[in-house]
Amino acid sequence: MNIDKGKQDTDQNQAQRQIIDGVKIRLIDPIERQRFDQLMISEHYLKSAQLVGEQLRYIIEYEGQWVALMSWSAAAYNLKHREEWIGWSPKQKKRRLSLIANNSRFLILEGFHIPNLASRIMKLCLERLSQDWKSTYGHEILLVESFVDSQKFQGTCYKASGWILLGKTQGYHRARQDFYQAHDRPKQLWMRELHPGARTILRGRNLPKALSAMEADLPPECPQEPEQLIQMQNFFAAMPDWRERKCDYSVKSLVTVAVCAALCKVCLGQRDLAAFAKNLTPRQMAVLKFPYRGNPRRYKIPGETTFYRLLRNLDNRALEKALLDWQDHVLGKRDPIGDIVAVDGKELLNSQGSKSASAYSVKDGRWLGSEAVAEGSNEIPAVQELLRRADIEGSLVTADALNTQIKTAQIIVQERGADYLFPVKDNQKAVADNAQQLFEGLLHDFSPSKTDAHRSDL
Repeated sequence: MNIDKGKQDTDQNQAQRQIIDGVKIRLIDPIERQRFDQLMISEHYLKSAQLVGEQLRYIIEYEGQWVALMSWSAAAYNLKHREEWIGWSPKQKKRRLSLIANNSRFLILEGFHIPNLASRIMKLCLERLSQDWKSTYGHEILLVESFVDSQKFQGTCYKASGWILLGKTQGYHRARQDFYQAHDRPKQLWMRELHPGARTILRGRNLPKALSAMEADLPPECPQEPEQLIQMQNFFAAMPDWRERKCDYSVKSLVTVAVCAALCKVCLGQRDLAAFAKNLTPRQMAVLKFPYRGNPRRYKIPGETTFYRLLRNLDNRALEKALLDWQDHVLGKRDPIGDIVAVDGKELLNSQGSKSASAYSVKDGRWLGSEAVAEGSNEIPAVQELLRRADIEGSLVTADALNTQIKTAQIIVQERGADYLFPVKDNQKAVADNAQQLFEGLLHDFSPSKTDAHRSDL
């Protein structure tokens, strides 16, 4: 009997070794999703197949038979031990968290609980995970994390696969994209680098070129502190509201978001503004007085249609005045005496041919105002209208040859008390001839013979 038992053990060990050596891992086919989820719900201790964010699902087979299931999803947002281990800043974490994946489910199916099989499967999966993620979502994975219920498991396969135990969580699970619920059952937190120096990369000043595209695709972060946003809103508080009924968002808060986005070089389309607003911090949303409601309670973010209506109905003159007042508050009151003011017309970015004329201080680069160019017209009337209200008294105004006009010169000198310096091109024949005659007259008046005669009279 002992011989028979020994033979049985040997045969069993050989069969188990064949399974361990022969298992193969692949990504799930969409048509297998229902079976996959049903097995997770029925056999996994969490009784759920729901995942959050970016996600991949793997099937592990032996000779065509399902042996195990594994799924990966977006990393947890707040993990104290992980943040300390990586050493990154909150801003870095916010922009680079997608470079971490969470081993959200790992299920060995009934009948295949074989020693060392779990660690073998983990090894096979980690060898391909980053490339699979890149193929699916366009970026690699640098770190992986997982939570182990120490009341049920010891985390042996993680330890055998080179994972590091960082500590225990605080007892919350992610119920939605940005909402957590307490479960009063802290779990072990395991982490592993998929690339040497992954933590150094994540906490570094700049990502490598291969990963920087991922960060560039994200909307920029608003750098203004909540206190600064409160001050900005005060300058936009007098902006007229075109809406006839009470709305969730005040004009001053929407304009503040748009101005902050412009400072971050965000293209000011409604889609870009909505994405920028969504990326604000809870504290920033609070001072902007975004509605805070729902179940679970959260801040309601202004959408594309809200910003579309803002861009379509905003009073341009009132906005210009508010921006100039805010600019004076930030930079100090400008002294126009002796300054040089450059006026130029440009086609607006992503505006399908729309143009505007703008004035700038050459001394400090300060914006002095803008005027839209009317459809079917040119920039000359827009420049003239802009000069009538811009702070140019005592300044020297420069512009291109298109604006070398009598009316423009009269506005600058007679109405606004400034001087001008305009170029003249050959196609402006009458103006060019007059300028030539004046120039020759000046040469004659200041010729050496005239100067000597003037000195002899003295």
